[in-house]
Amino acid sequence: MNLSYGSYLKVPELLSLQQPLSKQPGSERPEHDEMLFIIIHQVYELWFRQQLHEGDRLVDCLVRNQVPEAGATLKRMLTILKTMVQQIDVLETMTPVSFLSFRSFLANSSGFQSAQFREFEFLLGNKNPRMMGNYPEGSPERAAIEQRFGAPTLYDAFAAWVAQRGFTVPAALLGRDVTQPPQEWPEFQETLLELYHGHPTERGICELLVDLDEGIQEWRYRHVKMVERTIGFKQGTGGSPGAAYLRTTLFNPLFPDLWAIRTRL
Repeated sequence: MNLSYGSYLKVPELLSLQQPLSKQPGSERPEHDEMLFIIIHQVYELWFRQQLHEGDRLVDCLVRNQVPEAGATLKRMLTILKTMVQQIDVLETMTPVSFLSFRSFLANSSGFQSAQFREFEFLLGNKNPRMMGNYPEGSPERAAIEQRFGAPTLYDAFAAWVAQRGFTVPAALLGRDVTQPPQEWPEFQETLLELYHGHPTERGICELLVDLDEGIQEWRYRHVKMVERTIGFKQGTGGSPGAAYLRTTLFNPLFPDLWAIRTRL
C-alpha cells in the first residue's frame, strides 16, 4: 500500500472544503477575509470533535476508576481548550468592515447551529431542550444531540466515581434526572470538603474539573467580546440573538458544588 502524508490525512479533500461564497460577478476573487472565517470555524468543528472524543474517554476512565488516565485526559482537554480560546485572537484580526463585506452571504447559517458544540455542552451538563429545536427531527445531528441529552453528564460520572472510591454521595445525586441542568448538592459538598482536606488523588481530579469549568467560562467570555467588537448588539447571523443572548451564558458554572465549597476551605 502506497500511503503518503497527503493521502493519509486526506489533504486534497480537506483543502477542497474551503469554498467562499462572496465572489461578486465580474470580480476575480471572493472577499479576502471570508477564507479566514471559514477556516477558523472548520477548525473549531474539528476541536469540538476531539473534545467529544476525549470527553467520552474521560467518562469511561472514571467509570473504570482509571485515575491516571482520567487525569491525563482532563489535561489534554484543558490544553485543547486553551487553543480554542487563542483562536479567537486570530479571528479578531478581522475588522468589522471586513466581516460585513461577506456577512450577507452567510444567509441563514449561524454558529448556534453547531451540533457538535451542543453535544459538547450536553456532555458537560449544560442541557437545554430548546436547543434541539435548531435541528430537524430525524436528522443525524438531532439524533446525536438527543442521545447526549438523555445520557449521564461528566459530573454524573464524577459523582459515581467518588462513590466508587468509598465516599458518601447522596442517593438523590446518583439517581438524579440527568436531563436537568447543573445544581448544587449541599450534602455532596461535605464530601468534597473531605476530599480536599485529606485525599490528594481525588482533590487533583476535582481541581482539573474546576480548571475545565473555568476554561469553558473564559471561552464564552472571549466569544461574547469577539461578537460585540465585530457586530456590536446587532442581530446575529441566521436571525440568532447575537451578543445579547451570549451575555446570558456567562458566569454559569457547570460544576457549582466545586465552586460553592471555596468559601469553606
